[in-house]
Amino acid sequence: MPKQKKSEVSEQQESQENFLEEAENTGKNEEKQTKTMKFSQSEFESKVIDLAKKGFTSEKIGERLKKEGIHSKEYSKKISDILKEKTLYINPDLKNIESKLEKIKKHHDSNKQDKKAMREKERVFAQLGKLKKYFKVQKI
Repeated sequence: MPKQKKSEVSEQQESQENFLEEAENTGKNEEKQTKTMKFSQSEFESKVIDLAKKGFTSEKIGERLKKEGIHSKEYSKKISDILKEKTLYINPDLKNIESKLEKIKKHHDSNKQDKKAMREKERVFAQLGKLKKYFKVQKI
């Protein structure tokens, strides 16, 4: 390996340090750009209701708002409370289990020979019944 002169070594070190400083500075600028936005309580509630009408659960609404820079902790009501007032609240646990059951039913209908899918369908159906009993939801 050829020996480098001291001036070449120092130039390389300086260029590496400059690169690292620039990388740190760009990270700081990105943090500053994602500032939280402040809405009034009514604007916040209308935004939550719009997202609920699109089919999002309260968990997903919170994630979506946080990505936009809106934090629900800054407002007086929880997202789930807003949705309950407007009768748009869907329990996320029940929604997830129901969607899982639909996927398994669809698979089992097209693959009747799949015994594991049949067993899984029965297990998830029982789990859904237990959750509905726990949350006191009417059985359909």
